[in-house]
Amino acid sequence: MSTTASVITIDCDYVYPGAAAAYLIVEGDRAAFVENNTTHAVPRLLAALKDQGLTPEQVDYAIITHVHLDHAGGTSALLAACPKATVLAHPKAARHIIQPERLVESSRAVYGPEVFDKLYGEIQPVPAERVRTMEHGEELRFGERTLRFIHTRGHADHHFCIYDSKSKGIFTGDSFGIGYAGLQSEGPFLYPSTTPTQFHADEARKSVRLIRESGAERAYLTHFGAFEDMAAGEEQMLRGLDAMEGLFENARDDGRAGDELQSFCEDGVRAYFKDKLQGHGLHLSPEQWRLLELDIGINAMGIAYAAGRARRKAG
Repeated sequence: MSTTASVITIDCDYVYPGAAAAYLIVEGDRAAFVENNTTHAVPRLLAALKDQGLTPEQVDYAIITHVHLDHAGGTSALLAACPKATVLAHPKAARHIIQPERLVESSRAVYGPEVFDKLYGEIQPVPAERVRTMEHGEELRFGERTLRFIHTRGHADHHFCIYDSKSKGIFTGDSFGIGYAGLQSEGPFLYPSTTPTQFHADEARKSVRLIRESGAERAYLTHFGAFEDMAAGEEQMLRGLDAMEGLFENARDDGRAGDELQSFCEDGVRAYFKDKLQGHGLHLSPEQWRLLELDIGINAMGIAYAAGRARRKAG
């Protein structure tokens, strides 16, 4: 764990250590979580709370940037443990927390029941009265800090970020990309996440600019930890989104489908990473490559999905 201005980073040990974080905001004798990862990670969140001398009854909010399961899969388990907590969610995300059946069903279809259970565990509905939606620009006073909610499409239509006035940081979910700690040895290293099913390059670029315009001095990345060089992050994200948009256009026009389209997109994403790594002078260990290959496959799925959708719309 690490701490910045009463913001504690919690390693959720999702797939690998250092792959996904949740955050604990401590405000006097009250607390809030931002992101909750999966049901399996909830004991880690509660242990971090205990380390701060706080109890589950002192948690006021469980905030999710969006409903992708490495961000929101543990919501029901966390609320069961924190009886006074309210979920704060994007208006388009709330229904998936209250009625998660379709989200669970589609994810089980993608991963298969065994892998799904290993990654995410059990996901239960959250009572509607324990969910509050936050509009774009809406502010919430939390002790001596103000949390401002900023809707950020592009990665997902139901995504928002949260600016924290006290730490001067912004919790970015996936809208400001991925920056694993092991990739930062030669300077800031950030890249976009184009996860299925709502990747849209123009909206993603707008989201990056909204994050920069928030005035935040650091980004609290879900993947992974505090990222301090906001100017470099913006530049790298915009360049990465340009590259992913170019790959999307090639995939849309290429005519391949199914596994061939997925392979085409994986080759394109892998080439982008190799070029970026070479430009930074980074040489990855086999373990780092395994983690990156997961992102290559998932990013390629998002590009392939967007390309297929664009073809159907055009046809």
